[in-house]
Amino acid sequence: MSRTALRICPLCEATCGLTLTIEGTRVTGARGDREDVFSKGFICPKGASFAAVDSDPDRLRTPLVRRDGELREATWQEAFDAVAAGLRPVAEAHGPDSVGVVLGNPNVHTVAGALYPPVLLAGLRTRSLFTASTVDQMPKHVSSGLLFGDANAIPVPDLDHTDHLLLIGANPLESNGSLCTAPDFPGKLKALRARGGHLTVVDPRRTRTAKLADRHLAIRPGTDALLLAAMATVLFEEGLADLKDLGAHVVGVGPLRAALRDFTPEAVAGACDLDAAVIRTLARELAAAPTAAVYARIGSCTVPHGTLASWLVDVLNILTGNLDRPGGALFPQAATDRTPRPAGPGRGFALGRWHSRVRRLPEAKGELPLSALAEEIDTATDEGEPVRALIVVAANPVLSAPDGDRLDKALGSLDFMVSVDPYLNETSRHAHVVLPPPPPSQSPHHDFAFNTLAVRNQVRYTRPAVPLEPGRMAESEILARLVLAATGMHGADPAAVDAMVIDQTLGKAVREEHSPVHGRDPRELAGQLTGETGPERRLDLMLRLGPYGDGFGVRPDGLTLAKLLAHPHGIDLGPLRPRLPQPLKTVSGRVELLPEPIAADLPRLRAALRERPDGLVLVGRRHLRSNNSWMHNVPALTGGSNRCTLHIHPEDAARLGVRDGADVRVKGAGGEVVAPAEVTDAVRPGVVSLPHGWGHNRPGTRLGHATTAPGVNVNQLLDGSLLDPLSGNAVLNGIPVQLATSL
Repeated sequence: MSRTALRICPLCEATCGLTLTIEGTRVTGARGDREDVFSKGFICPKGASFAAVDSDPDRLRTPLVRRDGELREATWQEAFDAVAAGLRPVAEAHGPDSVGVVLGNPNVHTVAGALYPPVLLAGLRTRSLFTASTVDQMPKHVSSGLLFGDANAIPVPDLDHTDHLLLIGANPLESNGSLCTAPDFPGKLKALRARGGHLTVVDPRRTRTAKLADRHLAIRPGTDALLLAAMATVLFEEGLADLKDLGAHVVGVGPLRAALRDFTPEAVAGACDLDAAVIRTLARELAAAPTAAVYARIGSCTVPHGTLASWLVDVLNILTGNLDRPGGALFPQAATDRTPRPAGPGRGFALGRWHSRVRRLPEAKGELPLSALAEEIDTATDEGEPVRALIVVAANPVLSAPDGDRLDKALGSLDFMVSVDPYLNETSRHAHVVLPPPPPSQSPHHDFAFNTLAVRNQVRYTRPAVPLEPGRMAESEILARLVLAATGMHGADPAAVDAMVIDQTLGKAVREEHSPVHGRDPRELAGQLTGETGPERRLDLMLRLGPYGDGFGVRPDGLTLAKLLAHPHGIDLGPLRPRLPQPLKTVSGRVELLPEPIAADLPRLRAALRERPDGLVLVGRRHLRSNNSWMHNVPALTGGSNRCTLHIHPEDAARLGVRDGADVRVKGAGGEVVAPAEVTDAVRPGVVSLPHGWGHNRPGTRLGHATTAPGVNVNQLLDGSLLDPLSGNAVLNGIPVQLATSL
């Protein structure tokens, strides 16, 4: 007999509510939850394929331990014994930085992935941290840190209320949104136009989103920062800059105007390949709109001036008075945010507190560039020990980082590697131990990260839809045991990890004057926590101490885990509201419009005014039915438009003799790949496009379906040398390539 259960979809950033159909203990179907307070029934092909993702026969069900050179099934005890025996000797002999940690994108889609990696890093005391952020959104974190003093204070467009949206390097009709959590992003864009609003899309590709727009500008890849700087200059030149109520919270307007004076529309037009008059029109329309928001994403981040582009997005929102304003760009307030502190000066945000060994690349937000991982393993220097052991949690950097061939070899040279992954993929195949988490139906879900980026304040939590299968281990217990094994406490009760975090959090909270539990007994407070598991008790703690929480009885109507469980479709906390100056943590206590690192990088942007590519450049693209390299093993999510083809404009195809469907050799600084051509005017002349996350053709994996149509790894065209210097983000878009039809 079938039943239904609720589950928040973990397959992209939209976080839609699902209603699962379950036969026994197996999920057989999924539809949108019409009563979900946030998604209201919206579902995309990924969510509709939840059952197929959940029951993929290639998912690992037991740990694997390498014996005599081969990965073999083992017990959980054997696996964690091997982890402890492999990691601790490396750290003790060579120091904490000799143990590296790689965190992949799926971590932010699970409860355990949010709660335990910070504890692991604190216990290891390693500075060798690499994450997916530096092949994705790190420029936005850095620009937010410099502007607002908090790298996680990222304003999002108020999609439901804005009159004018300028969207740059983003394709939410395919991605469902990113750094902007919005179920049914396509519907929100259509609603914007239906109420008389205006949508402009700036993208070198005529994406599905661009087709929906009032205006599409096919900019030359990598020049977004020049366009945005020119728009800011127009606002100053024509007296259109109007900070409205922001004036009291902002410093640096005069120095900013002087710093941008060289970036006139006429000066940037050639580099951007856009008409100067059109650039002026964009600026004027932005200033004239009753409300407006500028939103940019990965296409503007993964370029040489990614941090400057991210900074200028918020500069435009500020200069038009649209930051922290309904209909503009606002700071969300998640239910599990820390207790709001009183407004006032903070510690600010610092870059380059330490550096990588080989190229001396600066850290950003505590991370080193993922592009540097291979060299940090395979290159000896006088600056310290190389990375000799690696902990990889839900990451596949062989496909997601530049020059996967080099990284592939480097991983094979490690003294020890442990991978937490449901698959034996291109990266985890190198591990000495593989620890497989259960499928999503057997795990709880709360969006710790994405609720801080949501276009409406709300809170939702779903318990596991089905019980753990015999022999499985909860992801939270896997990561807790990993923390213990990696930090010299192997064999201790994994519940001790959650208890330690709770004790530390409450101990700090009772000492903070602005905390609702100031001066109280932390042991008494811990005794009030509810929940069936350690992660639930920690969630209850965060909810109670958060901005909507009950403060452990101080606000009787406030949030607790019990109240959240009583609302299975979630609790609506209302629209985004103005919050300045409370989110600001800069040293001045105000928005610092022209931070010194930004000012120091502007000469590099001025040099770009003279740059013109004399050949083809490559950009990536996203498919609606995939998320990086995650889902290519699910037949329902491959095929159709979700194919690894090279998009090339008809003019370029005719000039180079490229036929539709013919194999083409693509060569870049890091190597070459061969892919079938797809001749289309969806890309502008001079630009070709390959999707990210493919290349499933390496031996030793267990990805039965993905290997039948492996595609090619676009990141192999990169050698890892091109980075945005402020953020360390890899340059993945606008890179020069050469094509050859003779194979």
